[in-house]
Amino acid sequence: MNESPASFERGTDGPKVVLVGVDGSDSSWRAAAYAAGLARRQHALLAVVYVQPLPAATAVLGGAVVEVTEEIAEELRAEMERAAERLRGIFELRWEFHTLRGDPYSGLVAAADDLKADAVVVGASEQAGHRIVGSVAVRLVKAGRWPVTVVP
Repeated sequence: MNESPASFERGTDGPKVVLVGVDGSDSSWRAAAYAAGLARRQHALLAVVYVQPLPAATAVLGGAVVEVTEEIAEELRAEMERAAERLRGIFELRWEFHTLRGDPYSGLVAAADDLKADAVVVGASEQAGHRIVGSVAVRLVKAGRWPVTVVP
């Protein structure tokens, strides 16, 4: 019996890259903790992504807004490093931090595509208006390109 080898399909042998979006909110940190546990159990890479928003004020204020979002990115990276250090020796986790500029939805989509993410984890939106307009999480789920876990 001569069978052809099965072709690999992303996500069928467990995730290799788990992407989590962080923005410093409590729900994004809960999402990061959940994603870290998932990545650890699956021996996957945890890709922590912060998308630096480009508000309309950037055009007026220019460098000041970019400087603030860079500071936020560095604070988020430092917090991840502290968390990884606290867990060293308890369990090991491969992780990397990525930051890019743009709107959060498009940035997470681009990062998930570039990193070939098998799963995306985000925190539930804490903004009231998102219940009406739609949050980043809802938009990611509707995109239907990866399994998306929304952590409350």
